[in-house]
Amino acid sequence: QVQLVESGGGSVQVGGSLRISCVASGSVEELRDMGWYRQGPGKEREMVALVSPDGGYNLRNSVRGRFSISRDNAKNTIYLQMNSMRHEDTAMYYCWAVQRGRENWGQGTQVTVSS
Repeated sequence: QVQLVESGGGSVQVGGSLRISCVASGSVEELRDMGWYRQGPGKEREMVALVSPDGGYNLRNSVRGRFSISRDNAKNTIYLQMNSMRHEDTAMYYCWAVQRGRENWGQGTQVTVSS
């Protein structure tokens, strides 16, 4: 079992920046892909960014050029740097990780973008 704890969420103005983090603990051996999903008000959960153990990544089209994902394997931590934020980035952001073929989810951290 892997525990995922997100931090760094909060409120930011349109055009601003925010960085959120996720620390994995527990059975962190053989952690595979990690990433971020989000769920906005009245919307389905969607993938935002994924990162593999070797640093390869994939970003949702709508965040390319604005968001970046990084990973520190020594700290079992991933980060999501969000720049040029928009109203539509408002959502609960969930950390996700695959370990031994199982998906694991964090509790989420709220990000709100306001004018």
